Amino acid sequence: MTDNPAFTQIQSEIDATDVVLFMKGNPMAPQCGFSAAVAQALTMMGVKFKGVDVLADMEIRQGIKDFSNWPTIPQLYVKGEFVGGCDIVREMYESGELKKLLDEKGVEYAS
Repeated sequence: MTDNPAFTQIQSEIDATDVVLFMKGNPMAPQCGFSAAVAQALTMMGVKFKGVDVLADMEIRQGIKDFSNWPTIPQLYVKGEFVGGCDIVREMYESGELKKLLDEKGVEYAS
């Protein structure tokens, strides 16, 4: 893709886990309401996901915006595909579209 080390790290996170949420804080202690809303939706659905705290690394914080060409955080990736930010994920959750997408992609739920 590029020799940007942040992009390499971001791609490896996306490749390593089916559902990755780039967020401010972590799923147990979100540092912004938007990140909390997406983490809560995934948790309520029982989705296994990894939270990547962009506040811990400024290169990742800016890098994820450049990587996806999306200006805001949080950002949700499912099986390597960028899904969207808070508003998109919240709308998908409320309409049932998010569950449909996760099911189509074969994402695991917690038992």
